[in-house]
Amino acid sequence: MASPSQWLSALRPRTLTAAVAPVLVGLGASWLPDQPPAWNRAVLCLVVALALQIGVNLANDYSDGLRGSDAERSGPARLVASGAASPGAVRLAAIASFAAASLAGLGLAWLTTQWWLVAVGAAAIAAAWFYTGGKHPYGYMALGEAGVFIFFGPVAVLGTCYTQHLAVNWRAGVASVGLGLLACAILMANNLRDMAADQAVGKITLAVKVGQSAARAIYSWEMWLALLAGALCAIGRPRVLVVLLMAIPVARLASAVGAGTSGSDLIRVLARTGQVELGYGVLMALSLAHLGLFD
Repeated sequence: MASPSQWLSALRPRTLTAAVAPVLVGLGASWLPDQPPAWNRAVLCLVVALALQIGVNLANDYSDGLRGSDAERSGPARLVASGAASPGAVRLAAIASFAAASLAGLGLAWLTTQWWLVAVGAAAIAAAWFYTGGKHPYGYMALGEAGVFIFFGPVAVLGTCYTQHLAVNWRAGVASVGLGLLACAILMANNLRDMAADQAVGKITLAVKVGQSAARAIYSWEMWLALLAGALCAIGRPRVLVVLLMAIPVARLASAVGAGTSGSDLIRVLARTGQVELGYGVLMALSLAHLGLFD
């Protein structure tokens, strides 16, 4: 039976910033000067995002474990591949996470009376499951970044923004591109670390498809273009430029990855990329919100 620490590791806490940051930015972008946020809706958005992230991590553990994709890896051992937990137990945990996301999503649809949001949630769950599940998982066809970008960028940011006042704005849209790119950078760091093992079992991630050199360049471009998206949000609102404080850690990470950081060192890169995304999200949210903190 897997220990609590093994289950916690299976949740991949280093990746959870990809769920938190977009919700913060969506909330900040929707914050009106004369109207406080609807905190109940914001909390439900956060529950949806976190439950979906945890669900996809557990679903990946389950599906990759059955396929043998996680048998040889430089990162933390997975529950199914290591035999620490049965496939059925991990699948049940994934389903429970998706159920929690569904209930929170239904709450949002009820509070906003926007029932079409249920279809968006269903699409997110399907994307999470078929990332590595099913007969033809798109994560095995170098399309993982596409799913991550869409659902942890525009869908998460604009969805949170919309549920506040049933409207979105252009800054939320541009910021969502930055968050999507940072989420893709987290995935790229992960796939660079596992590249040799993925090649051995025929798992074609984007890193495997384009090769080491191009994958490292893509990681850097994702990080720098995210900062550019943040800077564009400063048009007409200069205080948003505070997000460029993230340029220092971005430069360090891009340099390290470009120089050939590999193996277990990429675990630290992955964690720090997640920290950059969280810092980016916090600074962007505070500078977009009508709080006057950076005026």
